[in-house]
Amino acid sequence: MKQAIEHQSDILVIGSGAAGLTLALHLAEHASVTLLSKGPLNEGSTYYAQGGIASVFDEEDTIESHVADTLIAGAGLCDETVVTYTASNARAAMQWLIDSGVAFDTEENGSNTRETRYHLTREGGHSHRRILHAADATGKEVQLTLQQRILEHPNIHVLERYNAIDLITSRKLGRLGNRVLGAYVWNRNNERVETVKAKFVALATGGSSKVYQYTSNPDVASGDGIAMAWRAGCRVANMEFNQFHPTCLYHSEARNFLLTEALRGEGAYLLRPDGSRFMPEIDERAELAPRDIVARAIDYEMKRLGADCVYLDISHKPADFIIKHFPTIHQRCLELGMDMTKEPIPVVPAAHYTCGGVMTDLHGQTDLNGLYAIGEVAYTGLHGANRLASNSLLECLVFARAAAEDIRSLLHKVPAPGALPAWDESQVTNSDEEVVIAHNWHELRLFMWDYVGIVRSDKRLARALRRCHLLQQEIQEYYSNFRVSNNLLELRNLVQVAELIIRCAMERKESRGLHYNLDYPNLADTPKPTILEPAKHA
Repeated sequence: MKQAIEHQSDILVIGSGAAGLTLALHLAEHASVTLLSKGPLNEGSTYYAQGGIASVFDEEDTIESHVADTLIAGAGLCDETVVTYTASNARAAMQWLIDSGVAFDTEENGSNTRETRYHLTREGGHSHRRILHAADATGKEVQLTLQQRILEHPNIHVLERYNAIDLITSRKLGRLGNRVLGAYVWNRNNERVETVKAKFVALATGGSSKVYQYTSNPDVASGDGIAMAWRAGCRVANMEFNQFHPTCLYHSEARNFLLTEALRGEGAYLLRPDGSRFMPEIDERAELAPRDIVARAIDYEMKRLGADCVYLDISHKPADFIIKHFPTIHQRCLELGMDMTKEPIPVVPAAHYTCGGVMTDLHGQTDLNGLYAIGEVAYTGLHGANRLASNSLLECLVFARAAAEDIRSLLHKVPAPGALPAWDESQVTNSDEEVVIAHNWHELRLFMWDYVGIVRSDKRLARALRRCHLLQQEIQEYYSNFRVSNNLLELRNLVQVAELIIRCAMERKESRGLHYNLDYPNLADTPKPTILEPAKHA
């Protein structure tokens, strides 16, 4: 029998994107940190984020304007206190990134001075230019800069290619109180389950867009943190609000490749297959309307015309301007035989961002003592019914700093957890039919796309919930009898998140922001967040 492996540190951070890296770096001067990454360290949504990070840097812009734009995009469901807190702390969070070595694009400040300033772009829903960026690969610049600091830090122990399976809590072990004590994790390198013991655990696992057939997210975005927190007894909120990015490249060889909002911010038009624009007919902001409006408009045009896609055209801008500002996209399109400086690019909407998640306070603390959730996995109240462009990385940074401050204040008040039981797999065997996982995986993502996508109805949601419950039964039986694997763990989490999305969607009897139900096309008079609470554990 293999010897059980147990890791121990003060803080376990699950997830290695902007939120997880920032939290780990802020805590590592004060405590030992274990950082868990499901794939290679950089394989998360942060690395692929193109557009930038919203923050008030322009003299003519104000924090109040950033707050107002966020509230408008959130369609009446943002928590104004949280929005104000985030916008007010944005500048300090960005300065920390700059001090850490992140190189945002600059420009000359007027013709009579050599002084430079940060180049700010504008995206849909913003009333000012306030997006700091590194060309069209901002996330990559942030990710690589921070992870280099992570790898150099002696107090941070990185575990790459590890899946978190479940949180270990005092309640589950029959101990007094209800506190997180660590997690069981699956080492994908040698295919065995290990234990991580920690005073505090932070979920920085990103969103759950992989629950849909078409997504701009990397493969790791399987809702792991949301599902684990739910199973541990935490509330979740607003899971019905799934943001579909309007412009994902439509090409068989690049189904996850995003075309940043900044293209429209710099003047790109959306076109029907016949070359005519349609956004001016839908909204006075045209291509700069919030993402929910643009995605629904594209969805409507595609269905009305029976078209496979629409087109995004910036070819009316000078070629050198396009290549300078969008080098990554330009190069990728060239590799696929398209020249965006000369022709429109085919696009479709794709699942992009989970606006709901695990409920937290302003410090990132969840319902479970010692458990924090930061970034896309969390519901803070910032995004409401629709996330404003470039507020996502900002939320990661601001709330990672807030969580770090809270954890530091509690570090010496919390004792190290006692002995934890090793993972028991004495009653399971190796899987004999992996095809079951593959089939269920495909079925789940397909019915979520068809029934719980951009436009929904009561009948579609009821059908989706029935299928979801059947899949849950099959997957739980499979999980109980066979040893874990990456696909099984992700599928188990995704089907749980799918149920939460459907249940939230069924509770909202209106159409607001990213949730559009044909049976309830109007706005409710008194909107509230949709909050789901797990059944009380024995």
